[in-house]
Amino acid sequence: MAFIDANKDDVVDGRRLGVEPICEVLQVAPSSYYAARDRPLSARARRDAELTPRLVELWTDNFQVYGSRKLWKAARRAGIEIGRDQTARLMRAAGIQGVLRSKRVRTTRREEGAGRHPDLVGRQFTASEPNQLWVTDLTFVATWAGVAYVCFIVDAFSRMIVGWRVAGHMRTPMVLDAIEMARWNRGLHHSGLRCHSDAGSQFTSIRYGERLAEIGATPSIGSVGDSYDNALAETVNGYYKAELIRGPARTGTWKTVEEVELATLGWVHWHNTQRLHGYLDDLPPVEFEQLHAARTAREDRDSGDLSVRSVAGRAADRLPERRSQPESAQIALGSLPETSAVAAQGPSH
Repeated sequence: MAFIDANKDDVVDGRRLGVEPICEVLQVAPSSYYAARDRPLSARARRDAELTPRLVELWTDNFQVYGSRKLWKAARRAGIEIGRDQTARLMRAAGIQGVLRSKRVRTTRREEGAGRHPDLVGRQFTASEPNQLWVTDLTFVATWAGVAYVCFIVDAFSRMIVGWRVAGHMRTPMVLDAIEMARWNRGLHHSGLRCHSDAGSQFTSIRYGERLAEIGATPSIGSVGDSYDNALAETVNGYYKAELIRGPARTGTWKTVEEVELATLGWVHWHNTQRLHGYLDDLPPVEFEQLHAARTAREDRDSGDLSVRSVAGRAADRLPERRSQPESAQIALGSLPETSAVAAQGPSH
């Protein structure tokens, strides 16, 4: 039917082609064409027409980067009853697809002869609690006004970006600014924290080590020549470039460093609060940490004594100690009648 509709208005030898000549060539009865044209839409077609705009809107709201699996997960989270295969079929019909990553570009350079911290991670980019392992790395974005360098600090537990910085240079101060943001987001001191990076000169500098020591963190640097020495941070840099910098939602080149910084601000917020991470069972980092905190609090509550007396006792332990009355006041109270002494001491609790 689609072929006939597309060609029936063509003009051949000065005459409109029409439906019947095409049906005759195709050996199809014209009545079959008219029956198919006038037939009402099936339930599946009506459902597809309803779901397709909602999927396209959801895909657009997520930087146009989701493939069929993540768009299906996002649709289910949004309350849309749809299957994964149906999502893939409707994406093909709508002409939308997930973003593809490109090859990695090297941005940090090892400083020959510089002292290096040991590798405390050994490719094990996992943590059982927040603020046990942070990973960091640099990447760059070409703009009309010059190169914008981007530094991310990622918590390995939830994949949350806890600190970041965009600058027109790749010197150590930009990394220190990212650490300051991480301190503001996560707290001033974290004993037992490891901060892992590659062997770039920014991460082997004295100031970098001193700033980490201020928050109780221990620097860790991967081995040289190992493509997996900082895999988690490089992964974040990779999908940052694929989803935002060269993403389908971006049209044209980047003009200034400030434009990249503003766009990165919005992307980091989306990454932490909305982006679905397969490593986290398709949950955003913020939601994953909230569930972990609630589960930890519930376990602590179940394993502890929850009697009223114990709760009141723990609260009383946090109160300041009651000051003892001066000796002169005690003598004065002893000379008063019993009722007056009780009134002077105040009401009992």
